[in-house]
Amino acid sequence: MVSELVLFQLSSFCALIGMTLGWRGVMTKFAGFYDLPTAWNQVFWGIVLGGVYAVMADGLLFRPYYTTVISSDSVYTGLNIISLMIVALFASVFAHLLLRRARVRRGGSQPTSGWALGLAVGGMVAMVLMFRMFEFEDIFSVAGLANIALVSVVTPRAEALITARHGYMMLQGRRWGAVLRSAFWRASLLVALYFVVFQPLGWVFILPFLFLSSPSAETWIWESVPKEGRRRLRRLWAEQARSKQAANSPSVSMPAHLPGEEE
Repeated sequence: MVSELVLFQLSSFCALIGMTLGWRGVMTKFAGFYDLPTAWNQVFWGIVLGGVYAVMADGLLFRPYYTTVISSDSVYTGLNIISLMIVALFASVFAHLLLRRARVRRGGSQPTSGWALGLAVGGMVAMVLMFRMFEFEDIFSVAGLANIALVSVVTPRAEALITARHGYMMLQGRRWGAVLRSAFWRASLLVALYFVVFQPLGWVFILPFLFLSSPSAETWIWESVPKEGRRRLRRLWAEQARSKQAANSPSVSMPAHLPGEEE
């Protein structure tokens, strides 16, 4: 039996990998053109909020769910809908309060701050869930490790998408609508994650939603870039596109010997 300390280290390591992969792509594409210090500050608060949120979800939702799934004497009734909405609303309301801080609103960086905040929250949720999964008997099989890998990568990115859209809706003036929508999607994410813990084939239905919503993240992050930064970023992308096109175009080379010349 692996010690709990080793299991905690493994789950923490996998969660950090998922957060790192979630940062790459969207945030790195706009690097230098948004408020990076504020985004990193949100990572710290996301770890705090995510830790409390993950523990609440584990105690109020996952443990009762796990007991009913593995016990032959219990009648499966699904997740407690009241507890589910309380946990999801708790995370959504506090995420809203963090995105309403003057430091975030001053530069209109709610979407980028939301992405960073969501990555940290999702990393904590994934860490606690993977800690539970590492205690399963057959988790170190190929299917079990693949399930762990998907949880570690998908959970932070899914939370980042939810919270970045929350920040984007705040920029549009839809504050309480953002809270309610985030609570709905966060509750749906928890239900989906708990389902795939025991039924990995459920990823077939989850991953398409993630892939379809990911392109919209660039639109949300774009709103956090100041107008002057947008002009510079467009010029930079145009120069990169021209350089790439020039590098890929076939070059005209002179033959070693012109026709009619002797070797």
